[in-house]
Amino acid sequence: MRRTGQWMQLLDDRILEKLAREGLSWPSQMARDLRVGGSEARIHERCRVLCEAGLIEPFLDEPGVEMFEISVWGMLYLEGEVDANLDRPTPGTRPPDKVRPGWWVGFGI
Repeated sequence: MRRTGQWMQLLDDRILEKLAREGLSWPSQMARDLRVGGSEARIHERCRVLCEAGLIEPFLDEPGVEMFEISVWGMLYLEGEVDANLDRPTPGTRPPDKVRPGWWVGFGI
């Protein structure tokens, strides 16, 4: 069972399902194929939100042309293995008093 995030919309699941099925797509193609009433601009907006969440990734990101593909996190979400409400951990910098000078010296140097 999928654990949808509070920030997610029905359109997001349809986008993820389409990308899982087809590999890659662009917002204009998804607007034609998806039958949930999403315009190209709306689908583009949701793709950007899904990119920020790490569920999809830009495959081709050039001015005027954008293609997207599903990420590993997106596949895990569709399989019910990831809770979309959880933030992905991002490593922070160590405070200066917690840094161990030279701790990596013995690792293959």
